[in-house]
Amino acid sequence: MFLGDLAIPSISSGHRFDADRHWAASLALTFAQRDGATRMVQARHHGPLRVQRPFYPEGRRGPYDSPCHVYVLHPPGGLVSGDALTISAHVENGAHALLTTPAANKLYKADSQGVAWSQHTRLSVENDATLEWLPQETIAFDGSKGEQRTHIELHGSARCLGWEVMALGRPASELPYVSGRIEQHFRMTLDGKPLWLERQPLDPLHARFKGRWGQGGATVQATLWAVGISDAPAAIEALREVLPDNPRWAVTMRQGVLLLRYLGNSRNEAWALCEHAWRVLRPRWIEREAHTPRIWLT
Repeated sequence: MFLGDLAIPSISSGHRFDADRHWAASLALTFAQRDGATRMVQARHHGPLRVQRPFYPEGRRGPYDSPCHVYVLHPPGGLVSGDALTISAHVENGAHALLTTPAANKLYKADSQGVAWSQHTRLSVENDATLEWLPQETIAFDGSKGEQRTHIELHGSARCLGWEVMALGRPASELPYVSGRIEQHFRMTLDGKPLWLERQPLDPLHARFKGRWGQGGATVQATLWAVGISDAPAAIEALREVLPDNPRWAVTMRQGVLLLRYLGNSRNEAWALCEHAWRVLRPRWIEREAHTPRIWLT
């Protein structure tokens, strides 16, 4: 069982204030098709990670009926030194889940001992199942240190669309990201075979951070991925026709994965780009118009 792989941390791992601090939280969700609709059939949690009740704002339209919308809540609102978050979502055959968050995720400055945080996300989608992973943006404060790992396991004809929007520092407050280090890992597999493997260190002291061959000094980056689009070339052409014509984004197809990238200096622009792309792709992907989660409008 998928949930059996998730180790629920013991309470004894927390409440330290030295270099060995480790405050763990975990959330494991399972979605399944029941009576023509997707139900959240299991939700296990430890520490400050929760979900609100499932929502069904889209009703019954199209071949994939009643997708289940769920908001993942982390009441502290961000990660500090020693935090260790683990989020798992498993979508069973024929089910359709849309997961998002109520606000931006914040990665705070490391403490005086430089203790790192960690955030691990594992998404598993079975044959003929659909998952939309649409968290709001992540804001890394100057001096933040940690590791993000996203592992996506697809099976058969699974469909998955998601994004990651990362803003480094707070330029508007004249607090750029000039110290710290964030290590990002993305891994996507189909029936156990790799489709997309990526490692990216975000280190302002490394040459690639400002080099034109790397980050180029950009403070905001975003990646949108989609798997399961029947006519990917037409979808890519539609994106190029509809999205703003500027050099800060590009889209391509590799190993059956549509990848859209943004590299610039505006998190509002990056978010708007990803949301607009989702609206363009969703009808082609699952024959359903995009339905904005209410939480994005609050």
